[in-house]
Amino acid sequence: MKGFYTILLLIVSNIFMTFAWYGHLKMRQEYNWFAALPLIGVITFSWAIAFFEYSCQIPANRIGFIGNGGPFSLMQLKVIQEVITLIIFTLFTTVFFKGEALHWNHLAAFMCLIAAVYFVFMK
Repeated sequence: MKGFYTILLLIVSNIFMTFAWYGHLKMRQEYNWFAALPLIGVITFSWAIAFFEYSCQIPANRIGFIGNGGPFSLMQLKVIQEVITLIIFTLFTTVFFKGEALHWNHLAAFMCLIAAVYFVFMK
């Protein structure tokens, strides 16, 4: 069950992270008030979102880490997080940034990530 909670928290964390890191780009296009914000305002806005990312990321790592009774090593946690990040990012860009397209090299990179997951969990 700890593995399930860890992955769920990592998914939620990465949704917040993607919005904090890249959402401001879309908001600048969509909202005049946001486009008028100075850079420090955009940074503050993103940090406010990132607070919720960290509020999920830290517990995910604590729950999931084998040293705290979880099922994953540090390396496994990191690879899981990276795969989740790229899946969330891909969904985000295809939904919010319609001009971004997936190409064969992106799919090849995803296949490499699947191989990374395989190798990191291999005994």
